[in-house]
Amino acid sequence: MEKTILKDYDSATSALVKLLSSLTDAELNRKPSENGWTAGQIGDHLCKSYNVSHILMGKVRETRRPPDQKLGEIRELFLNFDIKMDSPKAVLPANGPIDKENLLGRLQQKIQWVNKNCKDMDLSKTCLDFEIPEYGPFTRLEWIGFNTVHTRRHVHQLEQTIKILKNDT
Repeated sequence: MEKTILKDYDSATSALVKLLSSLTDAELNRKPSENGWTAGQIGDHLCKSYNVSHILMGKVRETRRPPDQKLGEIRELFLNFDIKMDSPKAVLPANGPIDKENLLGRLQQKIQWVNKNCKDMDLSKTCLDFEIPEYGPFTRLEWIGFNTVHTRRHVHQLEQTIKILKNDT
């Protein structure tokens, strides 16, 4: 299960980086609609949401439930593309232009940290330093799973954004 979740994470984040890399700086910063995020803002939002190293390396305890128990509910919610969600303020993207190389560098650094460090962690442990109020504390496995489905949700959004951008040119 742990290898599968890390493989899924790697697949989702690779798709993200590939899509963002395919855009010019101008495309990265062009709004698809008046209220929509730019592709750069989607990437910046995800980059901010990837700040989980301190949670994964923080205080943990033994888990008294299946370590993947919350993943089904998380997948069901985040992969329902008919639902509009509001971002927590802490991970709202920047309003100004996003520098592509800087964004890709920050994303790749955080992605590589998870890929490198989580192979040697006990992913069944429950993280105690931060929790999402609706869900309570996540295991390390659930944090990685959360970031995976969150990324997949925004990869879908990014694909839609790119279609609009390509049709406008």
